Amino acid sequence: MSATHAVELRFLGTGDAFGGGGRLHASALVRSPGGALLVDCGPSVLAALRRAALDPDAVDAIVLTHLHGDHFGGVPFVLMDGHYATRRTRPLLVAGPAGVESAVSRALEALFPGSGSLTTRFPVTYTEWQPGEAADAGPARVTPLLVRHSASTPCYGLRVETGGRVLAFSGDTEWVDSLVDLAAGADLFVCECSGYEAAPPGHLDYVTLERHLPQLACRRLLLTHMGEDMLSRIGGLPLDAARDGLVLTI
Repeated sequence: MSATHAVELRFLGTGDAFGGGGRLHASALVRSPGGALLVDCGPSVLAALRRAALDPDAVDAIVLTHLHGDHFGGVPFVLMDGHYATRRTRPLLVAGPAGVESAVSRALEALFPGSGSLTTRFPVTYTEWQPGEAADAGPARVTPLLVRHSASTPCYGLRVETGGRVLAFSGDTEWVDSLVDLAAGADLFVCECSGYEAAPPGHLDYVTLERHLPQLACRRLLLTHMGEDMLSRIGGLPLDAARDGLVLTI
């Protein structure tokens, strides 16, 4: 692991797919001395960045847990913004599950007809995750571990190593033993928790997560991706929760 430096984690969006509690879609900005990357990139990402007076062009890489719209739907907007609005020149890496490049192209075409084959004025490189194999992404080394969320597209939790720190992100998933490996030794584990006693298929609920907490050897855990039921209860629970705009130095 590299030398230790301060790493900043800013939660741009912590909501579920349906904007529970008025929260924005999933995205977190990780900044270390080596650069910046987005972990997931929901459709509201540009608004969240600009609300915080942050420059989208300063993002070196976007790493995606899976290819559902609330987690990757902001990528077309980032590309269009860089091409037309800010006239970005810096390279951008987009890393995600198999098929990520074609998924982004299809989303571009659906959202901006005629743009599916857009050649941006700045270099964009796509990388596909290989389960368990670490890959470089901007200032980080990212290891994807398979989780269980959808039968239609591969879904991953991500271990992000940067500045000598390890940040783990569950992505969307029901309980699966790979979460134990994902959280092991992490300085922070950001874990989805869609419901309290029950959750939609492919998601975690608090009661299940609480039962497995002794297996999660992370230094700190934050809940995210909460639906209305979970949000109504979070104030009375012992675990901390992320919120839109929360900034942590790790």
